[in-house]
This record gives sequence, structure tokens and C-alpha cells, in this order.
Amino acid sequence: MTVAVIGANGSIGRLLLDQLDDTDYEAVGVVRSADQFDAIRERGAGPRLGDLEGEFASALDGADAVVFTAGAGGATGWDKTLMVDLWGARRTVDVCEEKGIDRYVMISATGAADPDTGWEPLRPYLVAKRAADDYLQDSDLDETVLRPTTLTDEPGTGTVESAFDPSDGDDIPRADVAAAVVACLDDDATIGHRIELYAGDTPVVEAVQPPP
Repeated sequence: MTVAVIGANGSIGRLLLDQLDDTDYEAVGVVRSADQFDAIRERGAGPRLGDLEGEFASALDGADAVVFTAGAGGATGWDKTLMVDLWGARRTVDVCEEKGIDRYVMISATGAADPDTGWEPLRPYLVAKRAADDYLQDSDLDETVLRPTTLTDEPGTGTVESAFDPSDGDDIPRADVAAAVVACLDDDATIGHRIELYAGDTPVVEAVQPPP
């Protein structure tokens, strides 16, 4: 299976490429600049150009699955959040439907379940994430939405806690979120679910399993 990672040079994207390189998946790293190609190749992926505010459709050619881990970043304005985290995400869903790419894993955020209760300065971001999540869920794609809590750069533990309804928990290493993406790609039982992720003691492959 060929997996296209959108936002491949981001904090989670880089870790995800490392983990995909240890599997049978063939990874494609979609980035905005050719200057990032060498970094993508070093992580075992094939680099392709794709700009969520411009042209990116050709970067998904031949993909069987897409992982959306792009984000405008906290240093940009809310206009970029709208164009990347919301509109860019929606455009990737449309392209996947046009190209017959069925599998899609979205990296969202815990507060997107109810933006009104989120930290007030982040509510516009959470609204953008929620709107993108809803658009994906209403599509014809085989989707999984992962909603991690606050992210850290601590080493991955290989264990997490999950919730299939809004909850709360401790900050989670980005590496464990990347591991959850791989676990979801491996397991079709995760299709159609929104999974919140926190630090915890349950092996990742078990934590993403939907309740019976």
C-alpha cells in the first residue's frame, strides 16, 4: 500500500515517515518546497511537491491511502488556519474522492469535539478542525479521525490511552500519535471512528480498537 503523508516535514509527519519506513508500506512525503526533498528521502519516503494553498492533486497520484498531518502552525494568523487546516483539508478529501483513494487518516485535536468548551484563544483553530473532520466523515472515504491532546517532543512510549467519546488526559508524545496512525492503517476496524488520544499504558494497537 502506498501512503501519501501530507505535511510530511512537520513534527508528526517526520516521525510518521520514520515509522512507515519500518513497515511494508511505501511512503510518499508531500511537502511545499523541493528544498525539503532530501530530508524526506533520508526518512525512506519518496518526496513530492504539493501546496495546500495551490496545486497538490498530482502529489497524490498512485496513493492508496492519505494521512493529513499538515497545519498552518501557531506562528501564522487565523487566515492561514482557514486555508490550510480547514480548506486545504477539505480539498484533499475532494481529490481523494476524484482519484479513488479510499483510505484517509486525519490528525485533528481533542478540543475539536466541542470547540465552545476549548481554550478560548484556540477556538478558531478547533472550529477549523471540527469543520474539516465533519466534511471528511460526510464523504465516501474510509476515514479515521485521530484527536490527540497537547503534543510533546518526548520519546514515544508505544502506549497510549484512547477514548471514543470526548474525554481528557495527559499530554502525548508526537511519536505515539504517529504510531497510532500506523496502527489505524493496519486495522480496518478503526474506519468510521473518531479516536481521542492521550498518554497512557495501553499498547497503541490495542488502544485504537473500537469498543465491542
